[in-house]
Amino acid sequence: MTHGIIPAGLAGFGTGLSLIVAIGAQNAFVLRQGVRRHSVLAVVAICALSDAALIALGVAGVGAFVTAWPPALTLVGLVGGAFLICYGILAARRTLRPAPGAALRAEGADSASGAGSGTTRAAVLTCLAMTWLNPHVHLDTVLLLGSLAADRGDLRWAFGIGAGLASLIWFGALGYGARLLSGLFARPASWRVLDGLVAATMVTMGGLLLARA
Repeated sequence: MTHGIIPAGLAGFGTGLSLIVAIGAQNAFVLRQGVRRHSVLAVVAICALSDAALIALGVAGVGAFVTAWPPALTLVGLVGGAFLICYGILAARRTLRPAPGAALRAEGADSASGAGSGTTRAAVLTCLAMTWLNPHVHLDTVLLLGSLAADRGDLRWAFGIGAGLASLIWFGALGYGARLLSGLFARPASWRVLDGLVAATMVTMGGLLLARA
């Protein structure tokens, strides 16, 4: 069994990464926070730790309970879909009515210096909602990764640890790597494009959740 731990972990890492990298509400939010350099550590930590907790629940077999009680996913889908659409509308408003360039640069400077505890709390609460009210996150972690881990038998936890590590590396790279784009986003037009993409992603994902709920 010892010789199978590393292959199982690598399989979990690859599978987890393939699911996480897909464009979605969570990644779009982390990207925007990373570009703004605002609450990046908190956002990355919430995403990575939440994924780790959900993956652990899936590996432990909670996915079977969720599957047996469909109303749970339906409720989360309705609430999460409505939340994502509202957030998308706010992003669309920023696209149509952008702040002046100086205000955007000042916002970035304040964010980088850690100013504004209220906005930090808002970022944390939004990130928690993006993660825990998004059924796609639950489907990918608790159900899909949980079922794949179960196929590994005694090596299921090695598979789960690999998947959790993939989540940590991806969100860390996305959140802190986004600052490399800060020069590009010194122009207000770039923020309008980013917010437009965020709005389209959020509204689309929210609509799909409501349609499937």
